[in-house]
Amino acid sequence: MTVTAFSATTTLLTKKPTGTSFLPEETIDRAKAGSPIEKIKLEKDGSAAWVDVYEYARKIREGEMSWEEVEKADLDTRLKYVGMLHRNKRTPGQFMMRLKVPNGIVNSDQMRFYASCVEKYDNGCVDITTRQNIQLRGVRLEHADVIIEGLHARNQTSFQSALDSVRNVVGSPLAGIDDQEMVDTRELCNALNDLISLDPATQTRGNPAYANLPRKFNIAISGSRDDYAHTHINDIGLVPTPHAQTGVMGFNVVLGGYMSIKRVAESVDSNMWIPADRNSVVTLCEAILRLFRDESDRKDRQKARLLWLVEKYGVAAFKEAVIQEVQSYQRGVTIEDAQPLPTTPFQRRELLGVHPQPQEGKMRVGILVPVGRLSATECRQLADLADQYSAGEIRLTVEQNVILPNVDATRIDALLQEPALTSKDSRFQVNPGFIEGNVVSCTGAEFCGLALIETKANAAAMGQELEKLVKVDRPIRIHWTGCPNSCAQVQVADIGIMGAPARKEINGKKVAVPGCKIFVGGRIGEDAHLAIDPVQEAVPLEDLIPELVKILKSEFGAVDVLVDKQN
Repeated sequence: MTVTAFSATTTLLTKKPTGTSFLPEETIDRAKAGSPIEKIKLEKDGSAAWVDVYEYARKIREGEMSWEEVEKADLDTRLKYVGMLHRNKRTPGQFMMRLKVPNGIVNSDQMRFYASCVEKYDNGCVDITTRQNIQLRGVRLEHADVIIEGLHARNQTSFQSALDSVRNVVGSPLAGIDDQEMVDTRELCNALNDLISLDPATQTRGNPAYANLPRKFNIAISGSRDDYAHTHINDIGLVPTPHAQTGVMGFNVVLGGYMSIKRVAESVDSNMWIPADRNSVVTLCEAILRLFRDESDRKDRQKARLLWLVEKYGVAAFKEAVIQEVQSYQRGVTIEDAQPLPTTPFQRRELLGVHPQPQEGKMRVGILVPVGRLSATECRQLADLADQYSAGEIRLTVEQNVILPNVDATRIDALLQEPALTSKDSRFQVNPGFIEGNVVSCTGAEFCGLALIETKANAAAMGQELEKLVKVDRPIRIHWTGCPNSCAQVQVADIGIMGAPARKEINGKKVAVPGCKIFVGGRIGEDAHLAIDPVQEAVPLEDLIPELVKILKSEFGAVDVLVDKQN
């Protein structure tokens, strides 16, 4: 759906109901006795930020106020409803702006726009996230309205992308270009994105119906048995599964996967199956969101995630509550019991490199973006490549890389010779090593006040160093996260590095040094498994490489590069 861009006066937006107005009285009463965040939202609805951000930007530009004078609850909390997260501890007065990029599909014009948004800042950059999403870093409040207007003019938004909102809807990066595809996830991701963040009354971004959730909420739709969307760590995961009797393609529904400081949990089988059509998918998600919005915990934010509500009901009772909610909408949607999953052998495929598509004469080209970070120049380089080879289209992956789809097979050699991919100064690679090409990293201490260590630079350097030391015969996924929130999902990685306190003897004294915990054995795909407990703790970062070499040899069959060359 094309969104009508609106002017900075936001006339339509001021007439919207509040997010709180959609809550039952019982929910509001619980919010009144709830967490400090709930009280902030009751004092002034979070949806007010859709208007306030324009006023703040104007006043700061015109010298009527400074960013320091913004009300603290707005600065640190409510502005998150327009996707703006203040990084006061690391970069005072600057924000990370999180977008919504359903199914991780962007185009060259959008990529160039991101570059123009961040290049004016000394530390401005663009990050690809583990939700196929885009984050703009370094943004100042006085420029926010211009960026928001530019996004809306390009059919994107930052609204409802942070705090107690539904996060970016993840789909298959190979949607529509995959010979193993079971469901094309593009239309479904876009439909859910519109359900969540498009006001049906005004056709503008910002949907108050979902502007006061108890906590964040994640949805992932997988399109093939590869499960590139990682359904097992999302609140709602849709797993493509044909109906055993009719053969109709649909989804088994898994619920409640998430990661936090206090709990990490895989999703649970809900024993529900729906057809893979737009009406069924939107109706199911809307029903679950309504139950979550109105019934989940409003006091303890650690327990305000969907899994806690499912456990409170019990899986069978929650399923029945969802069925009753769906039936009340009278849309003809039927929920059946979960269907048997395929049992034939299947190996998860790689996204980096050059691969044929089912479309005759077309190829997809996966390009490594080290730790997902892009400069303004690199954004433009990707845009130029997309314009020349993939009709301006760029796909983002949860591994923080990009795919150029629909490249003519006859032009692959020319693409691979492009300076952006071959220059010694370029960080992009089409065929990186099995270790370097599979490093994922959260933001780290450069920007995030929660991070205990710097992750991006360390992770990239580690990948390069390990490639020099050992050789492996398959991709080894190494994820870095700066704190126990596990934004980089270390529990799904072959090897996960989590920032943690450590001490080391220096000049005869034990002193605090940057350190980490190490997790081993996470899996993704059909046999997904979370590595819940660390195998090592309090490892100083400067001692990490030797420890990783030992793990790579003992657990993943790595051999020394020098020994391998001699053989």
